[in-house]
Amino acid sequence: MSRSTCGLFAHVQSYFTEYLPKQKGASVHTIRAYRDALTLLFKFIAEQRDREVASVQLGDIDADMVTRFLDHIEAQRSNSAATRNCRRAAIRGFIKHLLRNDLAHSQQYIRVLAIPAKKARQRPATYLETEDVRLIINVPNKRTSDGWRDYTLLLFLYNCGARVSEAAGLRWDDLQLAAPRQVRLRGKGKKERLLPLWAETANALHRLRGMSGAAGGQCVFLNRHGQPLTRDGIAYVLSKHAAAAARDNPVLRRKHITPHVLRHSCAVALLQSGTDVTVIRDYLGHTSVATTGRYITTNLQMKREAMQAFWKKAGLEPANAKTWRPKADLLAFLQSL
Repeated sequence: MSRSTCGLFAHVQSYFTEYLPKQKGASVHTIRAYRDALTLLFKFIAEQRDREVASVQLGDIDADMVTRFLDHIEAQRSNSAATRNCRRAAIRGFIKHLLRNDLAHSQQYIRVLAIPAKKARQRPATYLETEDVRLIINVPNKRTSDGWRDYTLLLFLYNCGARVSEAAGLRWDDLQLAAPRQVRLRGKGKKERLLPLWAETANALHRLRGMSGAAGGQCVFLNRHGQPLTRDGIAYVLSKHAAAAARDNPVLRRKHITPHVLRHSCAVALLQSGTDVTVIRDYLGHTSVATTGRYITTNLQMKREAMQAFWKKAGLEPANAKTWRPKADLLAFLQSL
């Protein structure tokens, strides 16, 4: 094995065992996503160079190769432009790590970092109106222990706009159920934020704790075997009750309702209530207000109300405006065409 190959392995190892988890504070899910992107890249380079992955060298990771890889996953693996950009971001993170630790190839790495992102059409965020969320939340049978857990879980997700990972990792000692009612959530990059709880949410959690008899360090939302609900488990709970709610509101059948949709719904409800976008950013734990701004572009009702308020403020409509009515001969002419 060549010296440069040993160097590549050492850099990959330090990136995933030291830099990402310890210095960057990246979550397990982020690390896995970056791992998958680099695995695909190294396999692609090995195929292009007609050698084993173990023989890939630092010098092989140049701008031309990375560009060909990004084109490959889009054309041959049917990745969307958004997915392509996510892979590019993962590669850029590793390249920046190489740039800090391998000055010998610095010019090569700088050229890789100069590869632009591909313009991708941003899909509007899917969200539910408040009455639809309430319909879903009230589906579980509150007379059973599983039903009360599901009701509390759905209420908590909507109250806090929590990520599914935040709900799955929630512990009893993260909660303060007496006034001032609040919860400490651990988000991406191990960042923490405090959020207020509705009285309804706090009461539901208080009853859930009494039913389970859990200790402070234990997870809040458990399955029938006493194990913490997984991300998939939480998604299943929501999907099951959303399907039941769709019997009363068939419109819900046309939407793919996930825990993140409840997060979007929380954000839109906050916007509709007049909450400032910077407050919503902190509420949801967004790093940038630009991410939060996506919900503004999604909400057509808010745009419509803003347009009507602007029209009234501009004073362009005459006070005694008469509705234009076409003459009969004009209508007759048009109908004859």
